[in-house]
Amino acid sequence: MANRRTCAVVGGGTMGVDIALTLARAGCATHLVETVDEVRRSLPARLSTGLSSLGCPECGDLVTVHAGIAEVPWGLVDLVIEAVPEKLDLKRRLFADLLPRLAPGALLTSNSSSFPISAIGEGLPTAHRFFGLHYFMPAHLVPLVEVVCGAASDPALAEDLAGFMRATGKVPVIVRKDLPGFLANRLQHALAREALALVEAGVASPADVDAAVRFGFGFRFLAAGPLLQRDHAGLDVHAAAAATMYPTLAASRTPSRELTDRVAAGRLGMKAGGGFYDWPPEAIAKEKARYEGLLRAGLALLEAELPAVSRD
Repeated sequence: MANRRTCAVVGGGTMGVDIALTLARAGCATHLVETVDEVRRSLPARLSTGLSSLGCPECGDLVTVHAGIAEVPWGLVDLVIEAVPEKLDLKRRLFADLLPRLAPGALLTSNSSSFPISAIGEGLPTAHRFFGLHYFMPAHLVPLVEVVCGAASDPALAEDLAGFMRATGKVPVIVRKDLPGFLANRLQHALAREALALVEAGVASPADVDAAVRFGFGFRFLAAGPLLQRDHAGLDVHAAAAATMYPTLAASRTPSRELTDRVAAGRLGMKAGGGFYDWPPEAIAKEKARYEGLLRAGLALLEAELPAVSRD
């Protein structure tokens, strides 16, 4: 994969643009496809702003925006990253359309977080070179990317793809079984289930739950994940604590009413003006700036542990 230097991102939404930023920053020629005229017209400004924020405004020359897949020089493309809306039929049609256009060694990947990779690639004659490539928002700042294997994915190609992700400055993890939610989202939702259960039971407020994570054990996650942290503290200590707590942990198989009631009331989060917190327009921009600023500060702290961006 180190020699695969031409990529195509299909879908110019938030994720697609941020993924294109990471590729261009790493020196990859990147073709970005967006079929919706209004969205496509916004791409040059979004790309320029994003690359300037990453300290490489000159990398804009590496990104070419296209109005449709017919415009892309597919014979030169080594890696395809699909970032279209989360509709299974749409994704399947896209890959079926792309297959006859691609060079024989090109890898096909999907940034989907909703559908099993095997379901998207079902029936593809190239399933051995089809993977999930799951970035996390904001994709140009969050280091993690999941390389997800389907049932037919070639493990050697998964390792190659992970190596390429390191060359773009990412921290890849290989998910060897195609489970719903893959790896990181399963961990995230397990925590969220307990957090919501505690709020629903009146044990703590949403603000106190957030504070407990951010300024307590979550603060340590910057230095150590949950398993490394247990080595620090002692497995005997955590085994004893687990024996006490596990029987009382939330085990609901349905979403908490703390979520569903808010959804029913139209409190969907920032995009609706309120969720667990109220979001008047003036607060949203301030919160996004605070959030991104802390992510950048975290990146600076972890710089020595992140893969160096390769421009070879």
